[in-house]
Amino acid sequence: MQRTINQLICTLFAIAILVSCSSGVSLQTYFVDKQEAKNFISQDVPLSMMKIDQTNFTEAQKDAYNSVSKLNFLGYKADENNAEALKVEIDIVKTILSDAKYNDLVEFSDKGRKILVKYIGTNEEADEVIIFGSSNELGFAVVRVLGNNMSPDKMVNLVGAIQKAGVDESQLNDIMNFFK
Repeated sequence: MQRTINQLICTLFAIAILVSCSSGVSLQTYFVDKQEAKNFISQDVPLSMMKIDQTNFTEAQKDAYNSVSKLNFLGYKADENNAEALKVEIDIVKTILSDAKYNDLVEFSDKGRKILVKYIGTNEEADEVIIFGSSNELGFAVVRVLGNNMSPDKMVNLVGAIQKAGVDESQLNDIMNFFK
């Protein structure tokens, strides 16, 4: 009898573990699966390595900047031969980002380019911020912003500040050249 109970408990424990493991694709597994694939580029960029002029940042912007530790970048290059594959890959990323764990932050379009910003976490603290940009001419890019004590509101404020700040574009040459 004791042996049967032990087997039943072990079986229930194994089932619980298997059920708790998601069979769906996560953004992290998508990054890993595609980092070496054709037409993709992948880079991890510690924010400390980027030279960003912070002289005009407010204290809130500096706090937001300092809460970011690294950026994971994954890009897909479009060309005349892979238009259908581009649509498939964009649909995969959109499906992943449609999961309820991703909260909407900002979405906008400009000159045929679509930008979507989402985050995982609460309104007070984001565990991860995701920036997804796509263009039929260029392809798409997904950036995972990782750090500690990130706030969604501060991240929106930080994006605006970085756009105005002097960023040494030579740091992004590998990525920019990939899309040419």
